[in-house]
Amino acid sequence: MQIHATNDRFSEIDADAIVLGTYQDSPLAGHVSELGPGTTDLLSQLVESKELTGSCGEIVPLLGPAGIAAPQVLIVGLGKRDKLDGKAAFRAAGAAARKLAAHPRQRVAMYLDPKWSDDTWQAALAGVCVGCQGQDLYRMEKKRHPFGELLVSGASTEILRVAQIQGVSVNLARELVNEPPAAIYPESFADRASQVANECDLEIEIWDESRLAQERCGALLAVARGSAQPPRLVILQYQGASNKKDAPLAFVGKGVTFDSGGLSLKPSDGMLAMKCDMAGAATVLAAVQAIAKLKLPVNVLGVMGLVENMVSGESYKLGDVLTTRNGKTIEVHNTDAEGRLVLADALQVAAERQPAKIIDLATLTGACVVALGNDVVGAMANDQPWCETVIEAAQTCGEPIWQLPMFPEFGEEIKSEVADIKNVGNGRWGGAITAAKLLEEFVNEIPWVHLDIAGPSFLDKAKPWSDGGGTGVMVRTLVEVARKYRA
Repeated sequence: MQIHATNDRFSEIDADAIVLGTYQDSPLAGHVSELGPGTTDLLSQLVESKELTGSCGEIVPLLGPAGIAAPQVLIVGLGKRDKLDGKAAFRAAGAAARKLAAHPRQRVAMYLDPKWSDDTWQAALAGVCVGCQGQDLYRMEKKRHPFGELLVSGASTEILRVAQIQGVSVNLARELVNEPPAAIYPESFADRASQVANECDLEIEIWDESRLAQERCGALLAVARGSAQPPRLVILQYQGASNKKDAPLAFVGKGVTFDSGGLSLKPSDGMLAMKCDMAGAATVLAAVQAIAKLKLPVNVLGVMGLVENMVSGESYKLGDVLTTRNGKTIEVHNTDAEGRLVLADALQVAAERQPAKIIDLATLTGACVVALGNDVVGAMANDQPWCETVIEAAQTCGEPIWQLPMFPEFGEEIKSEVADIKNVGNGRWGGAITAAKLLEEFVNEIPWVHLDIAGPSFLDKAKPWSDGGGTGVMVRTLVEVARKYRA
């Protein structure tokens, strides 16, 4: 999909459909007020009958309105004007795009609000990219059809360029998550990362099973033992700072390309969506791609630990003691708490390269979903200012996030009588935090934020602004962190 700016009046523009935005507290103001008298009278009746309220994401289609060159106008609600933020813009624009993308359209024009900030426009246009692309990768008849061209009134050419790069990268993460586990496994994911590295002129290292053993990644290798698919660890480097020796930002992603639970086997209902357990790694790859294409003036290190957690006679077992890269030992109490084991070694690989700051992302715990629901990312950190920076970036992008405490008492929960630590706490309570406390053992006291994306990374069913499946959550947040980062 090509995105271009337009200065044409919407009544005259040559397009298959036009999207007009309207606010809840003034549903007949803005671009909508420029419609002809007959159409305005119709809209007034819809307002009186509450068929048009302007609530965020509300869609009212008008077919063949008089005085309009385009055959269809779509009115989309933007919510209350004073409540308009990145989240509302993303969802409203995404809902309009998803509605129109149900059928092939060569050209769509969008008139929302010319007074929007650059951040709001970026969120809205990312929503358009998400709304146009579905999870129907293997359907003969597609449910979603990206527009050939999107014309946007009110946003600068530069913002359109930035927004398109971000939207494409969000959809890369979504596509990787939506691919079946027979298509995306450690080696094929690493191959995809190589393609991105070649396209974006990134430095890349791929550690195979032999190299992982040489590098003492004992926890990651243990998780991988039960699978016929060998593990990989991918390291990407982007050097955009004027001083190539500046300490980089490090993004670390959990890449369990399929999680059966291992010997602590998941039930079928809990296993069906476990192709999404590599969403953290997909987010890292997509964010680094966007940062490189935007040529942001920052150095970035991306580390992705890639394994399958499967069941065989080689599977790691409850009671096993694993030796991690930094020498700490972990007693296994649950083989379905595998992501933190993969991240233990991946975080150490990142920390040893002395980054200035670290962010890791993982579909790590069901406990975080219990605590925050399906729509909110859980943030945990060892450094409050760094955590606030990440939260502020997420809020700018309209990606819901909430910080959980990291009190020292939670660290007591993972102490082992046999090894240094164990991979679960003493029961069900506080499971998202005890998992984060394990990860904290492997960041070498570098300022670090852990993002548990278990809920928001995958939609079990469609939302008005997005098909079900992968969401690409936090890709834009990582880009925003890099954009505003100052060493």
